[in-house]
Order: sequence, then C-alpha cells, then structure tokens
Amino acid sequence: MFGSFLQWVINFWLRITGRKVQYSEYPWLRGPMADSNIVGDRFYEQYARAENLTLGNQHTGGLIDDFASLIPDTDPLKEKLNPRVRHFYEHTTQYKLEVWSQWYTPIQYFARILIRSVSTKMDQLNIPLEPLETSRGMTNEVLHLNDPHTGRQVCACWLRKAVLSGRVVYAGFYSGVVVNGIPSVKVAFPLPGGNVTVLLKVVVQQDGSVKLISDGKRIGETGYYRVRSVGNDGASVRFLPLKECIHVYEDNEGVMRTDHEFAFWHIRFLLLHYKILPRS
Repeated sequence: MFGSFLQWVINFWLRITGRKVQYSEYPWLRGPMADSNIVGDRFYEQYARAENLTLGNQHTGGLIDDFASLIPDTDPLKEKLNPRVRHFYEHTTQYKLEVWSQWYTPIQYFARILIRSVSTKMDQLNIPLEPLETSRGMTNEVLHLNDPHTGRQVCACWLRKAVLSGRVVYAGFYSGVVVNGIPSVKVAFPLPGGNVTVLLKVVVQQDGSVKLISDGKRIGETGYYRVRSVGNDGASVRFLPLKECIHVYEDNEGVMRTDHEFAFWHIRFLLLHYKILPRS
C-alpha cells in the first residue's frame, strides 16, 4: 500500500510540474512505456509485438552498432579510442559483469524506501542497496529490435538481473541519437505509464578510455528526463538535476572496468563499479 501511495505521489508531482511537449518537436523523447504496473524481463517481447519489430540474435549482440559514430569528428582524441572499449559496446554479450555498489548519505535512506517499495513492485531499476546483493554476479543479455522491412537495428535491449535475487536491475533500450547536432547515447527505461530517458555524450579521454556524461541543464541537452505519457503525440516531461558519469577504462593489469557515478545537484549519492570480463 505504501508503494502504491508513493507511486501515486510521484505521478501527481509529474502531472503538476511536468512540461507538456510534442514528439514532433522532440522526436528523441519517444520511447517505450509499460501499460501495466510490472515491467519485468518480458517487456522487450511485448514492445516488439506492439511496434511490429523483430527480435535479433542475442548471442553476439552489442549495445551500439558503431560506437565510434557517437564520437564527434571534432573530438581531437577520437583516434585514441581504446579498441577494447569499442569492442565492449559493439559486442556486449561476449562479456560478463561483476558489480559492487556504494551509497552515500543522506540520499541512501530515501533510495532504500523508493527501491524497496516501488522498484521491487514493478520489477525495474532494482539498483543494489548492499554490495552482497550482487555477490553472485549480474546477468548480461542483449536483444536487438530490428525493422522487419529493412533489417535495420532500431535499438538494443540490455537486460541485467541480480543472479542472487532474480530481480531486474536494469531493463533498458539503447540507441544512438543526434540531438541539436550532437551525437548521444540514448537509454530509455520503461516504467508504468512512462519512462526514464537518459541522454549521454561520449567523451574520449587522453588514455583512450571513454566517459559517457550527462551534465545538461535543460530540455534538449544531455541529462535525465522523467517522461509521462499524455497521448500518442506528446508527453509530460520533467528534466531532473541528476547527473551521471560512466567511465569505461582498462586498468594497469589489462582488466576492463567501469566507474558509474550518480550525483544530485552535484552531490554524489551512488557509485557502481563494474569488472568486465570476457566470457570463457
């Protein structure tokens, strides 16, 4: 009951404070939204049927067909891109993930309430609250959704579940988009009656590693968008001051790793660390 009440409060807040926009003006905001209160690990199949898309091969699937295409040609460090980082994004299922989490006060207390009462109920965004929740690892499944007429990949679906609990940590739709002339990685996480859409710019570092960054300040820039459905032609959108930085790099011993940092109003509240290993 508390989870339902909290979800109602969030939807009411979005209805009052959200900005109504048309997809014709912001086409990149159009994305998957769940019709039921549960998202779970079968939503991809439902979405594919609803949008008349075909499911592609998941055994060699990657999140992005051509990762380098998301790096602006004006970036002087583009040629330094670590080929192993690029291979991970283009052949994601060839790797397995180990993950650790670290929450910071005071937001961790609110996060615990939100995840236990809302995320668990809808089986989506069950971000680990304790390091031992992912002690058995995390699954790594990628499915491609393709246009049945052209065979073109529309998006890649990345499903990650905690092996120990079986709960969905992330069920996200990944694609490359160009917003205001800037290439970005778009990630959409379906929620009941809406979604969370994140835009991230790709920045190559001097050592060839990559940072995916969302640090915009308004609609149309990289950042975190809470989207609520208001019809087929538009949505109610709230741009939130939540910043992300995903740093994918190779350590001194040749092991691929990722530091995924979340901040609210520039205050860090969560750090996820991934160890990325090739499947044997």
